[in-house]
Formats: sequence, structure tokens, C-alpha cells
Amino acid sequence: MAVSCNGHYDWAKALKEFDETKAGVKGLVDAGVTKLPRLFVHPPETLHSRPKLDGVHLDLPTIDFQGLEARRSEVVEEIRKASQEWGFFRIVNHGIPLEKMDAMLAAVKRFHEQPTEVKMRWYSADARKFVKLSSNLPSRENDSASWRDILSCVFNDDQLPEDLPLACRNEMVEYLKYMIELREIMAELLSEALGLPSDYLSNIECMKSEALAGLYYPKCPEPEKTLGTPKHSDTTFLTLLMQDSTGGLQILHEDHWIDVPPVRGALIANIGDLMQIISNDKFISVEHRVVAQPVGPRISVACFFSPSVRAAAKPFAPIKELLSDENPAVYREFMFREYTQHYKTKGDHVGSALLHYKIR
Repeated sequence: MAVSCNGHYDWAKALKEFDETKAGVKGLVDAGVTKLPRLFVHPPETLHSRPKLDGVHLDLPTIDFQGLEARRSEVVEEIRKASQEWGFFRIVNHGIPLEKMDAMLAAVKRFHEQPTEVKMRWYSADARKFVKLSSNLPSRENDSASWRDILSCVFNDDQLPEDLPLACRNEMVEYLKYMIELREIMAELLSEALGLPSDYLSNIECMKSEALAGLYYPKCPEPEKTLGTPKHSDTTFLTLLMQDSTGGLQILHEDHWIDVPPVRGALIANIGDLMQIISNDKFISVEHRVVAQPVGPRISVACFFSPSVRAAAKPFAPIKELLSDENPAVYREFMFREYTQHYKTKGDHVGSALLHYKIR
């Protein structure tokens, strides 16, 4: 345990010792920990920042893509309403075969359950790496770590990085093809939901790059003291999430935490901060978290959509076609590099950067 010579807890030493194992949270579980290491203990104000809504059945809007073309105007209206009021919605009958979804979840599990000496070649805190294994370690002193490991793979302009792990490479490449197909459909529907031509978001290439995150949440010895993922909003334009049957995802809706129970075969879509900015607050990016569980592992795969390399070199601001004298721009113009640097500097525990770019 990281205790200094005067008996005080040494946060920096604990963080360094954990990181140097390159074994992640899975390594702690494999070592048989029965008490949560102090590095992972979250303060009560983080764990209980908002009340949980109990005794009331409130579920995400579910949008059915079955017969999409025949029901297009209906589906567009459902997406508009969900994006304005919830920032999250469930998609069913999206066209991805169930066996492909199961194969992707199994591949992520297989990667994370390899021996540490096999996985450690990918372990890194370097944000510039296109393929890396990491744990959700805090960037600010005395912040708490979270109970999960992450395999992150970045596909700029849909290009495959060379170092995809063999344990999940084929499944990841196959799953990405479905994500790209669904991205094109979502770009059209979201454009129409904003009252824009259906090819608008596709033309500005705001979702032309992907990052796939294979998340592994081991069972936790004291789940009431930590979080799998702390409260945050997604920094990108759109996220499509696939989760296994374990559960644990919660979203902040009307100032209460709402459970999002898994539905087999469904995907969860959520609006990111950048989409809220360019929509000028017409769509909302909502904070969410994953609670730790006494059972596990929980496996999920998140696909985050961000700009193409070419689009990332251009400024971002609210879409001009959505603005008027009665509806002026809420956010200032900024460069994507500035935006990503803000998150790297501030850390992902500070929540949304929307206020940082808001015109005061």
C-alpha cells in the first residue's frame, strides 16, 4: 500500500505502482483483492451527486428501424424528440446480425482475459497511440481511479490501424463495417431531424472517423465505494453503444439517475458535446455513468464518431442554417485541435466543456 514515511496516503505513489504493473483492474481481481484499493475509492459526493429515481418506471425512447424507408418521417420525428429531450435513445432492428454483436462482445472479453504478459505490449497512457490498453486513471491529483480496463482503437477516416490485437482483430474489423453503415444512416436521419438536407452532416464529415472502445468491468469487491465510469458527457458527435446483459449504465435525466437496462440485440445511441454545439442546443449531450457491480465482468463496446482529418482542420461552430435573429449562436467558433487540447488539459473528470465554448 502506498503510505509515506509520515503515515499519510501517497496518492502519486499508489497511482505509479498500479500503472507500472500494466495489469489493469483485471490484474487486481486476478490477484484476489477482497478490499477496494484506496486509489479506486470515490468520495460520497461523487457517488451520490444526484438522487437515483427508484420506484418509477422510466425508460429510454426506443426507435425501431424496421421498414425505415416506409416510416422515414415518423422515425426522423422520433429521433428529433429523443435527441431534444433525452440525448439518448435505444435502436432496434438496426441491421447488425445478433451473431456479429455476440462475436464482438466475446472478442473483447477474450482480449482482456489474456495473460498480462500478452496484453502489456498494448498498455499505454499515450493518447497519440491508435491502439492501446489502459485503465481509467485520474489525471488530476487526488482524483479517484475507476473500476474498468479499456482497449481503444482509433480509425481516422475509416482507416484500419496496423496494430489491432489478434485476439479481436477479425471481429473488430467486421463490426466496424456495420458501424460505418449505420453511421451513414444516422447522419442522414440526424440531418433531417435538424431540418437540414439529408446529406448535410455527411458532407461536413463530422463523423468520418471512429474510435472503438472495448470496455471490461471486472466484478468489484466493494462496488458501493467506486464507479465503473464516472459521470461525464461524450466529447464527440455521436456514440453507438453495445452492452452485454450485466447492466450498470445510468443516464442523468431531469436531475435523477435513470437505469438503462440492457436489451438483447439493441444499441444505445447518444448525442455528444460537439453535436450539441453545432446544433446550437437543439440536441442535448447528457451526462451518464456506469456503476460498479459485485458480478462480472461487464463487457461493452462503444463506437465514438468524430471528424475526418480534413474536417478537423476546419473551425467548428453552430450550423449557420439553424441560426436567426431569434435564435443566435450560443457557442463561439473554435478549432478541433483546441477542443481536444482542452479535454487533455482539464481531464475527463471535469465533465462537459460546453460551458467553456458558450458565448457569455
